[in-house]
Amino acid sequence: MIAGLDYGPLVGLIGTWKSAPNGGVGVDVAPGQAGSKVGKGKPAVSPYYETIKYTPAGGAVNASEQHLAALYYRQQVFAKSDNKKFHDQTGYLIYDKKAQKVYDTFCIPRGVCVVAEGAPGTTMTLRTKSKGVAETQYMLKTDRTQAFSVTFTLSGNTLKYKQKTDLQVYGKPFSHTDSDTLKKLKKTGG
Repeated sequence: MIAGLDYGPLVGLIGTWKSAPNGGVGVDVAPGQAGSKVGKGKPAVSPYYETIKYTPAGGAVNASEQHLAALYYRQQVFAKSDNKKFHDQTGYLIYDKKAQKVYDTFCIPRGVCVVAEGAPGTTMTLRTKSKGVAETQYMLKTDRTQAFSVTFTLSGNTLKYKQKTDLQVYGKPFSHTDSDTLKKLKKTGG
C-alpha cells in the first residue's frame, strides 16, 4: 500500500526502467514508409532502447462503486541506429482490486488513444475491447488501429513486454509489434 491505496501487481513497477544493458535491445517491426529501404508497407525492423518511468498517480472513484489505483507513466523510445526519439507515450496503468482488472490507458502523438484491459498478475495480458481505440479522422481513413494487446512479465527488477498493434495501413492489414526487456534503475541519494 502506498498512501492508503492498494496498487496490487502494479506496485513493483514504480520507478524508472531502462532497456537492459549488454545487448538487451528492443525490436520494433512497423510498416515501412514510402521511400524507405524496405518500401512502403513492408516490414521495417528497427532495434531500439527506451526508458519508462512509473509514478503513483493516486486513486479515483467511478460511479461511487469502482475504486481505482493508478500509476502514471511515460515511455520514450530511441532508435539504436541514430539515437533519435521515435516514440513517446504517456498513460496510466490502473488497478481495480474488486473487479480484478488492470487497465492500460495511453495516448501517442499520432492522434491515437488506447484502452486495454486484462487480469492482474506478474504476467498480464491486456487487450482492447469494443471501442478501445480513439483516433483522429485522418488516422481512421489512412492508418486505422483495429486492435492492441500487450503482455507484461515482471520478475524482480526485470520487466519484459511484447505488444501487437493490428493496423489497416496502405490499404492492407499489418501487425506492428514491439518487444523489449528492461531493468529497474536503483534509487540513488537519500
